[in-house]
Amino acid sequence: MLLNEFKSIVVAPFKEVFLNRRWGGMNLAITACLGIIVLHAVHLTKWGHDFVRIIGGVQASLPLPISLLRTPISLYVPAINLPVWAGLTQLFIAFALAQLTLGWKRTLLIAYLATLAGTMTARVMVWLGPHHVLGLPHSAAYVLDTGPSAAVVGLFSYISVVKRAPVLFSLTSLSMIVESVAVPNLAGREHLIAIGAAMVLGFVRLFRESRGIPEGALARGVGRYCSAAFGRLRTAGGHSPA
Repeated sequence: MLLNEFKSIVVAPFKEVFLNRRWGGMNLAITACLGIIVLHAVHLTKWGHDFVRIIGGVQASLPLPISLLRTPISLYVPAINLPVWAGLTQLFIAFALAQLTLGWKRTLLIAYLATLAGTMTARVMVWLGPHHVLGLPHSAAYVLDTGPSAAVVGLFSYISVVKRAPVLFSLTSLSMIVESVAVPNLAGREHLIAIGAAMVLGFVRLFRESRGIPEGALARGVGRYCSAAFGRLRTAGGHSPA
């Protein structure tokens, strides 16, 4: 089972690239790795430390609009306390495999949503506080929250679901889950959220395909439902008794 999954999901896409020389299928992976290398080099300079923090440093203590603006760049900022070179291979494989399997648009979408889910949930966990079972100490709000790890585990989890590859999920996402449980911290919890968000998106895609729902129709239906519900709430609020 492991060998079959490895051949069909990992070997086959890369084999097609090398045989047909379709190097453009890995441009996201190359760009992501180059982005991390460049920002790491800038971060090591005297002026670059503050510059990188301003454009891509995300913390739960920041105002929400600033955090949202910095989140896309935060994927390329080296993670705190982790060697920048250690994750480049994993990053390259995740983005290259995702682009070859899903296309560049869906790859960027899943990577961003997985990262955003972790970043936004961190704010909620800090708000809950240390006395809640899901909460974090308020000091976690000032921990630098950067790096592509949430996007990487999110992409692997999404591919595992849509390709029905439990072994791939076990080798990539489950190892991160075990590590997060063994060493509970902000990054570990965000990885769990990223995995969960990616899996939900994967199951939604499988549901859409099984029902023959066109691309984007499900999202538009949810959007119309939310707009109608919000409109009813506004109408009900406007007719409150004097």
